[in-house]
Amino acid sequence: MTHPLRRLWTLNAFADSLRVCIALSAALAISLLLGRIGLVIPLFLGIIACALADTDDDWQGRLQALGVTLGCFVLASTVVQWLYPWPWLFAPGLFLFTFGVIMLGAIGQRYATTALGTLILALYAMLNREQHGDAAAAQQLLLIAGAAGYGLISVIWSALFARQPLKQSLARLYKALGKLLMLKAALFEPVRGADIDARRLAFAHRNADVLAAFQQTKEMLFRRLEGRHDAPKLNRYLRLYFIAQDIHERACSTHYPYDALMRAFFHHDVLFRCQRLLDQQGLACRRLAKSLLLNRTFDHHQSEQALTDLHASIESLSERGRQEWQPLLPPLNALADNLAALEARLADAHNPEALADSQLHDRSPATLKDAWQRVRQSLTPASPTFRHAVRLATALTAGYALVQWLDPTQGVWVLLTTLFVCRPNFAATRRFLYRRVAGTVAGLVAGWALISLFPAPGIQSLIAVAAGVTFFASRERSYLLATAAITLLVLCSFNQVGDGFDLIWPRLLDTLLGALIAALAVRFVLPDWQRRRVYVEAATLLDSQRRYLAAIIHQYAAGKRDDLAYRLARRNAHSADAAFSTLLGDMRNEPGHKRDAEAGMRFWLLANALLSHLSALGAHREPLAEHAALVPIAEQLGERLEELGNALAARRQAPSRPPPLIPTAPFEHADAATQRMVSQLELIAEQLAPLHEATNRLVAD
Repeated sequence: MTHPLRRLWTLNAFADSLRVCIALSAALAISLLLGRIGLVIPLFLGIIACALADTDDDWQGRLQALGVTLGCFVLASTVVQWLYPWPWLFAPGLFLFTFGVIMLGAIGQRYATTALGTLILALYAMLNREQHGDAAAAQQLLLIAGAAGYGLISVIWSALFARQPLKQSLARLYKALGKLLMLKAALFEPVRGADIDARRLAFAHRNADVLAAFQQTKEMLFRRLEGRHDAPKLNRYLRLYFIAQDIHERACSTHYPYDALMRAFFHHDVLFRCQRLLDQQGLACRRLAKSLLLNRTFDHHQSEQALTDLHASIESLSERGRQEWQPLLPPLNALADNLAALEARLADAHNPEALADSQLHDRSPATLKDAWQRVRQSLTPASPTFRHAVRLATALTAGYALVQWLDPTQGVWVLLTTLFVCRPNFAATRRFLYRRVAGTVAGLVAGWALISLFPAPGIQSLIAVAAGVTFFASRERSYLLATAAITLLVLCSFNQVGDGFDLIWPRLLDTLLGALIAALAVRFVLPDWQRRRVYVEAATLLDSQRRYLAAIIHQYAAGKRDDLAYRLARRNAHSADAAFSTLLGDMRNEPGHKRDAEAGMRFWLLANALLSHLSALGAHREPLAEHAALVPIAEQLGERLEELGNALAARRQAPSRPPPLIPTAPFEHADAATQRMVSQLELIAEQLAPLHEATNRLVAD
């Protein structure tokens, strides 16, 4: 039985929450010792801003990032202090500042996180200036002090527990893979009337989570491996990352249409055996995730037994010799081989071997020139980053003008609500808007009840600390709860220096005004409707699959080698698939675009099926004697995908051509590997005609 404290240590949000708890508690203790409880407000706000701008790095990287963050914070608070007395200067300054920091997001996620934290602190500085007037300079220093205090705690924490974030990220990756395998198992359930498309959609949504976990883990590995090629622990984590990539490719493979297998083997146990094996392999991945966190060995003997049972079931099918089953035995054997290789990769996780090519692709800019080039390329209305930057800058400036006109109590909360609610697209904004309003109402009700029940300032301060910890513990999982927690923190903190009850109705009004401004901005200021991007994203999806096919065929010439070029092609294909699926989900939440989403869904289901056949082709890479004869066929398939992609990008009808014929007769007596490749090329070719029709329908709609 695992000790409860050790189990708590494995939770993803525990470390962040504990750091925030230490920082907030220290700020509260300092304020109490000095007898100036009012200090907690700027200290708390500085801590929150720095925690929101925190990036994952080793301690040296965090120390450098902290220096940059504090520099940005000092600059932002100074500019606010200088310009705030002149609204006619402050308004254009706010617009330009907001536009600039959002455009930094074009450089990379780390820059976007720091920029967002800087913008939040600038609004907190406005709040201080609004409260204290010309005496706000000391409060601004307290804001910076709070940020610096949390930053130092974060640096020290990273030095003491250098490997824990990486282990948690790898564990999160394997846990997501486990769920993906279990959803894959549902596709093999032989039941009548099963909605296979709905199950594939659920699989695709989970696949997007897996790809996000891959990206996060890769970035963590790259930052920690940079310049350290002799770190055994880090190299082991790197090998586990590559094992996860291989498992993912095999999990996404489809060797034959599931409905055909279901019809043929409905009264046999072979599909149940496949389902059970995938279920057990999913559970094994989840046990591996737990073993990483708890430093224990993991057990996968149940999946090994399930694999033995599957082989026995297929052998029983072969012995029966029914004629109608014979054409399906090769894809069943290919499926069993794929699952056996997946099981072998799970076994490798006990003691992963060194890799021939362990390069990681670094997407961060190498120089200031590269960074500026990325920003410059995004300075166009076609860029979602540019549109969001203009939209958010306009919304905040409009909010500031409204505050100047109405002069509400604590009017800066209007701008803060707009900042947190206004997202890059309509669907995300609507989702966060509802949760922000509901969370604010819940937080105000809880705050009213708690400051009534516990009028003692010390207890309210403890409640504020607990609310701050809750905010960071829940912001990734429940935005509604996080909003309620931060609202409670504000009420309890401000009640130390004034009357918190007087803030309840103004805070609710400010939230409603800020949410309204965000809704109007996302609707009317350079609206980034996903419908406008569907053609470009669909073309990108097919182009990435074409490149993935080319990378696979190249490897059949020389044998399987997971080099950087192949892994990039594979990841780009899956990322494009996940991005298109997310785009369709957002389209369904936009007004008047349901028909477009339905046409896109028909296209995506076919493209996703094509990707699963490509994954199966990639999972069985090995040198083939007949490779030269199959290359022209694969090239024709790639050319057809390119034609469809070009038609989508140009928004025109694709030319009607018959799909390439796959000659099976010359390979009837070839080895099993060659026949398997021919079979997968056939399945890919069969997808082209319906994909051509779906492409033209998408363009027509």
